[in-house]
Amino acid sequence: MTPEAPGSEPGAGSDLAGRVALVAGGTRGAGRGIAVQLGAAGATVYVTGRTSGSERSEMDRPETIEETAALVDAAGGRGIAVRVDHLVPDQVSALVARISGEQGALHILVNDIWGAEIEWNRTVWESSLDTGLRTLRLAVDTHAITSHFALPLLIETPGGLVVEMTDGTDEYNAANYRVSFFYDLAKAAVNRMAFALAHELAPHDATAVALTPGWLRSEAMLQAHGVTEATWRDAIAHAPHFAISESPAYVGRAVAALARDPEVACWNGQSLSSGQLARVYGFTDVDGSRPDAWRYLTEVQDRGLPADVTGYR
Repeated sequence: MTPEAPGSEPGAGSDLAGRVALVAGGTRGAGRGIAVQLGAAGATVYVTGRTSGSERSEMDRPETIEETAALVDAAGGRGIAVRVDHLVPDQVSALVARISGEQGALHILVNDIWGAEIEWNRTVWESSLDTGLRTLRLAVDTHAITSHFALPLLIETPGGLVVEMTDGTDEYNAANYRVSFFYDLAKAAVNRMAFALAHELAPHDATAVALTPGWLRSEAMLQAHGVTEATWRDAIAHAPHFAISESPAYVGRAVAALARDPEVACWNGQSLSSGQLARVYGFTDVDGSRPDAWRYLTEVQDRGLPADVTGYR
C-alpha cells in the first residue's frame, strides 16, 4: 500500500484517472486545495493564475502556479502550470486550444479566479471606483471569458462539470450584506452565473453549480492571524469563531466528490457549500471533522452568541 499524499482523503484512490480539469485561479487558497484534491483522485489538472516563479500578480503574494502543480503531482495526479491572465481573451483561447491539443477533452472546469483587493465596510460612494470596478472585472469578467472559451470543449464529452467558486450561498447572501457594495455584487453575480450556465449546459449533459467554502484557512488568512495550518487553533484565542474554519482541502474534497458522482446533474444550478456536501458525500476535513460554517454563521455568530462549534464540525 502506498502512503496517502499530503492532504488527500484516505482511500480516495484514482477514480478520476483519465479526467482532465482546468482550475482557473489555482495559485493559492481554495483553487490550490481543489487542484490538489482532484490530483489526489488521479486527474490531470491544468493550474492557471498570474503568479508564476518569474512574475507576481498585483496580489504580490509568494505562492505560484508551479508550486500548486507540484502539489498535484505529489498527491498522485498530473499538474500542469500555465500562466494566464483570464482578463485577456487571447490568453484564455490559447490555453483551451492547448488543453484540446494535449488532452483532447476537458471534463471539469473550476472558475476560482479572484485576485482582487477588498475594501472592507465601504459604501459605493466611499469606495475607490477604480478598485471597485477592477474587483468586478476580476470576479465576473474573468469567469465569463473563461467559460466562453472552455465550455465548447467541455460539452464535447457528456457528463462535464462546471464549478463557480464564490463566497456565501445564495440563501445567505440574499439575507446578508457582504463586506461592501462591490464585493457583495461580485459574489452574487458568480452565484447567478452558475444558475445561468446550468440552464445552458443541461441540454449538453453537463452540470454547473456554485460552491462556497466556509471560513477558509487560506495562506493569506493564516498570515493575517499569525498562524500556520499546523497551529491555526492558536488564533481562536483572539478570534473565537475561527474555531469553525476549514482547510482548503475540504472544499477541494467537495469538488472531487461532485466530479466522481455519476448523478451530479441532480445539483445542476444549485448553490452549494463544502459543509453541506460533506454531509451528503461523507468526506471530512484534514482533521477528520466536518465543519458546517454557513449553518454556524447563521445560528451562532450572526446572532451574537458565544463561540461554540459543538454540533457544527
